[in-house]
Amino acid sequence: MPHWLHAEGYWLARFLLQRGLGVVYLIAFVVVLEQFRPLLGEDGLLPVPGFLARVSFWRAPSLFHFGYSDRLLVAVAVTGIVLSLAVVAGIPDRLPAPITVAIWLLLWALYLSIVNVGQTFYAFGWESLLLEAGFLAAFLGPSSSAVPAPLVWLFRWLLFRLEFGAGLIKMRGDRCWRDLTCLYYHQETQPMPNPLSWYFHHLPKPLHRIEVLGSHFAQLVAPVLLFLPQPFAAFAGLVMAVTQFWLVLSGNFSWLNLTTIVLTASAFDDRMLGRVLPIAHVATAPLFWLDALVVAVTVLVIALSYRPARNLVSPSQLMNASFDPLRLVNTYGAFGSIERERFEVVVEGTADDHIGPETVWLEYEFRGKPTAPARRPPQWAPYHLRLDWLMWFAAIAPGYAWPWFDRFVAKLLQNDRAILRLLRRNPFPDAPPRAVRAVLYRYRFTTPRERRETSAWWARERMGEFLGPTTRKNPSRHWRWEPASA
Repeated sequence: MPHWLHAEGYWLARFLLQRGLGVVYLIAFVVVLEQFRPLLGEDGLLPVPGFLARVSFWRAPSLFHFGYSDRLLVAVAVTGIVLSLAVVAGIPDRLPAPITVAIWLLLWALYLSIVNVGQTFYAFGWESLLLEAGFLAAFLGPSSSAVPAPLVWLFRWLLFRLEFGAGLIKMRGDRCWRDLTCLYYHQETQPMPNPLSWYFHHLPKPLHRIEVLGSHFAQLVAPVLLFLPQPFAAFAGLVMAVTQFWLVLSGNFSWLNLTTIVLTASAFDDRMLGRVLPIAHVATAPLFWLDALVVAVTVLVIALSYRPARNLVSPSQLMNASFDPLRLVNTYGAFGSIERERFEVVVEGTADDHIGPETVWLEYEFRGKPTAPARRPPQWAPYHLRLDWLMWFAAIAPGYAWPWFDRFVAKLLQNDRAILRLLRRNPFPDAPPRAVRAVLYRYRFTTPRERRETSAWWARERMGEFLGPTTRKNPSRHWRWEPASA
């Protein structure tokens, strides 16, 4: 095979890409094992069997079309965890190259099967990002094979679309990205603030404007440099990695930031990475059949890149969209618009038999999303709390909640153990509540003075009912559909 098929000096880049994506796969499959069944299982909020009855295999390829059961789901999750751990430990490098490729393709196929039946609980851009990156990683080969140069470029092409797409969606979206004021609000209104978000929110406004400028540089200028020779490509990778670390410090964005940091490894050669990773290289040799496979995959990705590339230059740019059911080449973007106020749906229950003005309501507390004002925002990323994220969307646009929220309330009325394990605190440990309701609040971070006086991280104001009192016999249909107008 021609010399240009092999990337001399990118052995460490491959090492980081494979080990890093193995870590992300591991997190993703652990999330599946813990959360999938109560959310999407046979008795979940959006049961997979009902979805499969409506959607064909060709629209959403998944092994579950051949039969779904919670037991099979557990087997898939455990298999994914074991294979991910093997990748992180470097075990595939000790196996014949065809088995190495097969392990990566199996990881991709198992997670694709989950995402394609995950419905709204799996409608996040980082699902497609992991699948696209995981598919490419399958053809990097074991450590003893020559590093495929086209794969290095395809990883950079993925990183370019991820960052440049996010930058364009911002410039075409909310005006605050153009006047540099978005970070006046973002730390407070982001889906799930972390322990440092309160401090980031209270940084001086001039620094917030500099942050936005830095974001624009990292997403609109640096990605172009990925396609230039060294050291320009490495400079671009460093800028994007530093920006992602900044985001890790300021919020909980599942494994999006971690995956992006892993992808930046494709921008660095061994000379640069060797300064911080003094790992001994093994001798490499080309594999004819792998080189042929890489060529075929490259042609496929180039062909499938037409629609995502056209989307980038379209004035009606789509965000986080897949153009093929296998999610091989996708389009990305986030936070094209920024909320100015934070609304939260607080779920409450009561043990009282009679519902009236004197009824005592107790709050359910979620793991990550704000409820009690005195609770410091926790750190969860890169782990992903799917129910908490959907609750954030529900407060913005209740249409996100209607397919599953009534069933969620019904399960609280039963003290359903599977659902309650997804929460931080159940105020009714001994017996189910007699009624459950949901109240809409407007939240804001406390000021430094308020924090000193009250020790609270949040201040909140009751806006009205999101869902009226609901009992087993009398389900409520009192939905508040316009929270932002309150």
